[in-house]
Amino acid sequence: MQRHLDAVRVGVIEDELSVALEGVGGPVQCTGHCRIGNLLDAHDHVHRGSFLPPGIPVSQPCAAFGCDGCPGSPWGSLVPWESLRLLLVVNSFASSVTARNTVVVHQKLARHHDVQVVETNRRGHATRFAQDAARRGIDVVVAFGGDGTLNEVATGVATTDTALAVLPGGSTNVFARTLGMPNDSLQAVDLLIDALDRNDISPIGLGRCNGRYFTFHTGVGYDAAVVRRVEERAALKRYAGHPLFVVASLRTWALDYDRKKPHFALTFEGDAPEARVDDAYFSIIMNTNPYTFLGNRPLDLVPGTDLGAGLSVVTFRSMNAGHILRSLGSALRGGGVPDAPWLDIRRDVTRLTVDNPTSFPYQLDGDYLGETQRLEFEHVPDAMRLVRAGA
Repeated sequence: MQRHLDAVRVGVIEDELSVALEGVGGPVQCTGHCRIGNLLDAHDHVHRGSFLPPGIPVSQPCAAFGCDGCPGSPWGSLVPWESLRLLLVVNSFASSVTARNTVVVHQKLARHHDVQVVETNRRGHATRFAQDAARRGIDVVVAFGGDGTLNEVATGVATTDTALAVLPGGSTNVFARTLGMPNDSLQAVDLLIDALDRNDISPIGLGRCNGRYFTFHTGVGYDAAVVRRVEERAALKRYAGHPLFVVASLRTWALDYDRKKPHFALTFEGDAPEARVDDAYFSIIMNTNPYTFLGNRPLDLVPGTDLGAGLSVVTFRSMNAGHILRSLGSALRGGGVPDAPWLDIRRDVTRLTVDNPTSFPYQLDGDYLGETQRLEFEHVPDAMRLVRAGA
């Protein structure tokens, strides 16, 4: 069905709805956010009630087509028989994306929906595809790649009516696994199709750093220096994966990162003295928990951090090996990192600034973005619509 028609073409909508409802026994059941209502909504540039039969209230146009009503809302979402317009954005360089699984994913989605496929070939490409899809009124953009691809697509669809869907194709797939999706794309696509059929789409909050969105975390300092080292060996990520990160962490610790003096300061919104941390060695600013996965084990830093709350911020004020190992050990056992003298832990943060007279490295959602002297963070509620395809 077409979503963007003007009033002159309302009759086309009526015909299409009749076809969509043909053969359905009994009253049509609507849930949550009725797509008939959407089609007739003035926000979609169609004048509600233009062709409604006598006696049908403008506030409930879906009743014209046999709908019993939409619980909780006069609008809602007509369920499974309407196909959606999807854009599948594929990063074929991602660690677990292959020609075979791309074909299978496309075939499975295309059985249910109208699917277009595009392939990225450079940094920033996925964002441009996603922005164009939102302008064209595509219903859902599916990011099939690693966490970096996901970040780019999220940046492109944020604050639009186009929703984001995730298929794991990278080495770690932090965001997809946080949602409860399997690490296998062929298993995950079945969950995605089920979620689309249920219209399980809802708004989520995102973090924003210097104007760029992030879905699960930003790392500042040592964490980002490790990511920089990994990206220098990007060709090995497909084959080495987690061992490459371990080697990069040790090498960065031994050779690349100054462990004798702090690297930056953090200022949190507010005027109290405790609103500033002056002796930070590295920080993780989180929109979700866990921070990452080591194999199948989540690295839980601040449990309770989720897509509906503010940011959580964990700052290490020491690079003492014993301190860091104790904190990471607690995170691996579950339950988060406990309070300690060498840690500063904040929850439900709305705004903060990270700065230093000399430059420090940073990364967003696993992509190294370089060095800077200042970062401004904020939490943006309801910034993006997400297809909830987790188990």
